[in-house]
Amino acid sequence: MRVKLANLISTWFGCGYSPKAPGTAGSLTALLIGFVLHEYAGFTQWQFAVLAALTLIPAVWAAGVTAVSSGLKDPQFVVIDEVIGQWIALAGALSYNWKSYLAAFALFRLFDIWKPPPVRQLEALPGGWGINLDDVMAGIYAALVLFVAGRFNLY
Repeated sequence: MRVKLANLISTWFGCGYSPKAPGTAGSLTALLIGFVLHEYAGFTQWQFAVLAALTLIPAVWAAGVTAVSSGLKDPQFVVIDEVIGQWIALAGALSYNWKSYLAAFALFRLFDIWKPPPVRQLEALPGGWGINLDDVMAGIYAALVLFVAGRFNLY
C-alpha cells in the first residue's frame, strides 16, 4: 500500500507514465492545474509558492520510496518534482495571461534541462531530496526571470 501511494504521488497520478517526455507531461499538467487555480480560485504568486512548499515534503517521501522500489536513482517516471518546479515558476509571474503561462513553462523546462549551477549539484543529494531539489532550483531560476521580465512589461 505504501509503495502504491508513493507511486501515485511521485508519478503525479500517472502523468509520469507518458510514453514520450514524461517530465514535460508533468510540467504541462502542473501548468494546467495552475491555470485552473488562478482562473477559478484566484490563486496569486504567494499561493503558488505556498502550494509548492506544501507539496515538497510528500514529494520527497514519494520520490524516495519510488526510487528505492524501482531500483533507480532518479526514475524518469517520477514527475512530482516537475509539478513543484512548475508551480514555483508560476509564483514568479506578475500577471497571468497566455504569455506568462507560456514563459513560465518554457523557462522552467529550459532550466530543468540545462541544469545551471547549483541545479545539477542538487541532484547529488540523497533519495527524494536530490530528485526534487534540482527542480525546485530550476523553478526558482524560472520564477526570477519571469519576475524580472514582468517588471519590464514583457508579458
